[in-house]
Amino acid sequence: MEGAAREATARDAAARMAAAAADWLEALHPAQRALATGGAPSPDAEADAERRRWFYTPTDHGGLTLGAQRPAQQRLALRLVAAGLSTAGYVTVATIIGLDNVLDQVEGWSVDWGRERGRDPGLYYLRVFGEPGGAGTWGWRFGGHHVSLNNLVVDGEVRSVTPCFLGADPAVSPLLGPAPLRPLGGAEDLARELVRSLDPGQAADAILLDRAPNDISGGNRSRLADGDRMMYLRELWRRPFTEPELADRIAAMDAEGERASGYTDQDYQRLSLSTVPKGLAARKLDAGQREMLRALLGVYLGRVPDGLSPQVQYADDAVLDGVHFGWAGPYSPPGSPPGSPPGSPAAGAGAGQPLYYRLQGPRLLIEYDNVQRHANHAHSVWRDPESDFGYDVLGAHLAAQHS
Repeated sequence: MEGAAREATARDAAARMAAAAADWLEALHPAQRALATGGAPSPDAEADAERRRWFYTPTDHGGLTLGAQRPAQQRLALRLVAAGLSTAGYVTVATIIGLDNVLDQVEGWSVDWGRERGRDPGLYYLRVFGEPGGAGTWGWRFGGHHVSLNNLVVDGEVRSVTPCFLGADPAVSPLLGPAPLRPLGGAEDLARELVRSLDPGQAADAILLDRAPNDISGGNRSRLADGDRMMYLRELWRRPFTEPELADRIAAMDAEGERASGYTDQDYQRLSLSTVPKGLAARKLDAGQREMLRALLGVYLGRVPDGLSPQVQYADDAVLDGVHFGWAGPYSPPGSPPGSPPGSPAAGAGAGQPLYYRLQGPRLLIEYDNVQRHANHAHSVWRDPESDFGYDVLGAHLAAQHS
């Protein structure tokens, strides 16, 4: 019965997406529609290459930007975005888009990325692939600086919602009142709580390195593979910079990140992605720690509506046992002396210190880092290494059609 309920929810979500997509496309004029649409999803990687391209830098993500639309069209675009998210997920995405205005102020209104405005909340791109609705195969992608949402619908059901990337720069911003603005605060605080709870034996498995890398290991690759290492900023753009000033800036940012992390080739190898998960197995956690892990998983898997999320699976202890937790950054065991300076052997994994962690299990890879801008620039991604963009679903769908 549970499976039937999830299938019904996936169909309801697909219907909402299809209605929102059709209304948005209908409101566009022909020139806008040409940018807003792409070919139907395909199991052929070459034919489907554009749909499988994704970014989290302020580059051209492909599609029609919010800034190129009238307000009524923008509202219809955001209705489609919201159809693929939980309420909390949509609020988080809307907040991240608005952070470009905050970042512009942080950078003195002066950063130049080769366009009229360097930080621009209008540069979020939406594209629909294929014809929404019916029994056909279609999908949509929404992305811009620190947002990438990718959805696939097959036979009237939402079948893939990954890669799903959210970031925040600044990760922490002041608000009027005592509490700051922290769009990804839950993803960081719950992980710090979990790592602080580890005893020395557990930590020996979980702590991969005592220093955090400058970015996630998976980067924006369309497909993950054993041995993948952190990608450099210069690799994370749709097109390489031809302007010497911009190319030099990217090179300087990469060099500074490398210097700050102090990572060697051996360190990158230690943190590289692997088919066999690295870190501490959930079966070695006590009952309280297992609940912390479930809560942390929920921050990622709760980005989408309940019926589209695999979160319910992790209520099963056997499923949770397959998840591994890996950490890179400062750590101290419970009971360490308080007040130690950051980076000292007794320092806790406290806010403001660079960190990286990974949750990995069957059909699951989650990565989080907060290192850049003096640990005030966070990245987080949820992926399904076996079926990002619906690889396996599309292949099975094609086989069924020709059987």
